[in-house]
Amino acid sequence: MPISDHVAAPRPEAVQEAVTEVRARIAEARDRGGHGQEVTLVAVTKTHGPEAVEAAWQSGVTDVGENRVQEAEGKMALVSAPVRWHLIGHLQRNKAKHALRFALVHGLDSERLAVALHDEAAKAGQSLDVLVQVNVSGEASKSGLPLAEVPGFADRLRALPSLRVRGAMTMAPFDANERELRQVFTGARTARDLLRSAGHAAEWLSMGMSGDYELAVEEGATHVRLGTLLFGNRT
Repeated sequence: MPISDHVAAPRPEAVQEAVTEVRARIAEARDRGGHGQEVTLVAVTKTHGPEAVEAAWQSGVTDVGENRVQEAEGKMALVSAPVRWHLIGHLQRNKAKHALRFALVHGLDSERLAVALHDEAAKAGQSLDVLVQVNVSGEASKSGLPLAEVPGFADRLRALPSLRVRGAMTMAPFDANERELRQVFTGARTARDLLRSAGHAAEWLSMGMSGDYELAVEEGATHVRLGTLLFGNRT
């Protein structure tokens, strides 16, 4: 059964209102944080139908995030809006070829996946933009490299020229307090700086979701991944 049969289609006017409010809050958070970064709003449309992508585009959102390759490809076939697709969920190595359809892969979390992505990109004669996922909090349920492993990983990535390492991505614990959130986001910023020190053009920080995006922006996020705030709760 199509995803849109399970989840009510978002009203375009409601999405527009939500986007307007979120952009205002992002601007205020950026001013408070003082990092001066540009912030990309990534509309997370997982479990929503293609009409959510169209509603986001009509509201001025040009970047859309999906957790799973199969769900994303189904929507790509139905959506006419020229959005930039982001893969924000965990990617299995056997699906590395599919990653080439995305503008940015947020979840590079292992050397084996890095090699698979590089080989597929090289075979296709193209480069692939990726973010290194770091697990700052150490939660067993989350993917990502421990912060201590980032320098060595960054060095090894230099041998994979078909990957453009654009920065770092992280996810904070859902029940974290403000102090813990800031520690996670600061750790991701450190990871981004380590990647840059290793010679990568690492300028981006993907962190912050519907419950914590303002703190993430204060701490330097350049990409926030919002779904519930824009489209309502999933069922």
